[in-house]
Formats: sequence, C-alpha cells, structure tokens
Amino acid sequence: MVSKQLFNTLTPTQILNYTIGFDRTFDRLGSVSSTTDNYPPYNIKKLGGDSPKYILELALAGFGKLDIEVKLTDGILSIKSDKDNETDGEEILHRGISYRKFERKFTLADDMVINSAKLEDGLLSIELEQIVPEEKRPRTIEIK
Repeated sequence: MVSKQLFNTLTPTQILNYTIGFDRTFDRLGSVSSTTDNYPPYNIKKLGGDSPKYILELALAGFGKLDIEVKLTDGILSIKSDKDNETDGEEILHRGISYRKFERKFTLADDMVINSAKLEDGLLSIELEQIVPEEKRPRTIEIK
C-alpha cells in the first residue's frame, strides 16, 4: 500500500504505476476545473460508521429552492444558480448581501450515493453515503 506522504510526492505518471482500472476516475478528476473563486463557501463533514456518510454544506443566504439546481451527471455533483442582483425596480441604498451566479462541482467516487438535499436557514445540506458493495469489501483469498 502506498503511504499518503509518498502519494503526495508522486507525479501523475508515477501514480498510474500504482493503479489498475482507475482510468475513468482520473478522467473525471481531470474534467473538474479548479477555480480561484471561493463562492459560495462550503464545508464537507465526514461521519464515521461502516458505510461512511458525508454532509456537504453550502452557505446560500438569500437563495430559495427554486434558485438552486443540484445535478449529478456521470459522478460529477454540480450545484449552480443563475440568480443575480436584479432589483425589480427597488432602490437599493446599500448592498451588503449580494447574489451572483455560481457553479460548484464535486467529483464523487463510484460508490457514493446522494441520500438527500435540503435548504434550511440559508444552508444547503447534501447528504452523501459511501455504499461499499459486498464484492469490494476486504476478504481473504484462499491459496490453492
């Protein structure tokens, strides 16, 4: 098994020497572009257990359920909104809370499932669970 410290020092080509069958995973990781935009801010929480669970939280104050689109396509979780600062004829004297279009993408492992999504008090929470099939769980191989 490759240690985490060693893994962090390897180049992508060297990583391929330690993997078999991860072509699709690496392709998906490469398709998610990293951006310097940190909007909206988010947290990822990991809860323990036999089937690890995760909660992805995005701070979306002022956004409603109809303003947000959550989509899962080929292992890429995409959260986006097209809401912007339109005022509907209102005069804004000071804008401290602004809305802007955004799109955040997260690459999920093949064995991740989305259990639920809810928007409450300006926080979008998406519950994810890692379901490890029986054939992928550790087992001892008998030598004949």
